[in-house]
Amino acid sequence: MNIDIGISTEDRAKIVDSLSGVLADSYMLYLKTHNFHWNVTGPMFQTLHVMFQEQYTELWNALDDIAERIRALGHFAPGTYQRYAELSTIKEEANVPGAQEMIRQLVAGQEAVARTARAAFRIADAADDQPTAGMLATRMEIHEKNAWMLRAFLEQGAGHTQGEASSESKN
Repeated sequence: MNIDIGISTEDRAKIVDSLSGVLADSYMLYLKTHNFHWNVTGPMFQTLHVMFQEQYTELWNALDDIAERIRALGHFAPGTYQRYAELSTIKEEANVPGAQEMIRQLVAGQEAVARTARAAFRIADAADDQPTAGMLATRMEIHEKNAWMLRAFLEQGAGHTQGEASSESKN
């Protein structure tokens, strides 16, 4: 049966292509975050273990929303590791890095999903697809916040006041 929701067939295909990238990046970040949750060690173990779990759980739930939006637009969602690896800008980690490197990789992954979602947002917005644009705006907000929280673990000079940090950055 034909889909007549006010978005052309061509625009729906463009939106789905971009959403497939968001889904792939989200899945690869989910997998990496879950892997790091299992394997993190060191003095920040408990804090990172819990934070990683919160982040991978949120990602897991988002995957369904993204895939179901692809289906609502009349296309099949990608669903294999091979396809995700082809579509994703996030690469797998073959080893078990230290906690600081895990955090760096997860910051990069969160930022990558935010960029992919932002590009998809532009396509959805241009096609007047408010449901997709709204979902993507939410995804960007979540990934930007997660990246900020993770970056906080990489900050040097913990314990400085805001004024101290500001004056140091001017030097």
